[in-house]
Amino acid sequence: MEFDYSLNYAELDLRAHPELYRIGRGEQGVLLVEPYKSEILPHWRFKNPDVARESAARIYEMYVRYRESADFVGMDMARKFLQMGYTRARRYANHKGGRKYATDGKEILPYQNDAVKAASAEVFREKWREVREDPEYLRLKARHRELYDPLTAK
Repeated sequence: MEFDYSLNYAELDLRAHPELYRIGRGEQGVLLVEPYKSEILPHWRFKNPDVARESAARIYEMYVRYRESADFVGMDMARKFLQMGYTRARRYANHKGGRKYATDGKEILPYQNDAVKAASAEVFREKWREVREDPEYLRLKARHRELYDPLTAK
């Protein structure tokens, strides 16, 4: 099921109400879901590979703590931040300033190759892969869908 953007996330604690959480696609809702956004966002950085390594390691540590408490929403939010670390660093690697489109919103700006941002992206990609292939993540993801979103349960 798609991420539910109709909820009032500013006043909603998804740790207390995991039944309201929808996984959605990719990074949907990554900057909305509390209290996880406020816990993870301060650690999310990708300026260079060293900063990215520290950031990805810290977010992965948080993922492990969420996993230890069987907090699937926290696990999935950590996964989304790792994924977003990869996609945003790639965006900056490809387009100086992070802008993909010209001001008209249609024309794609010329690609560049910022090796520093590309290396940062790879740091996040490895941790993102580790999370999305984690058997416990996959088990809890299936359980969450079965309990709260039976239309997408597989």
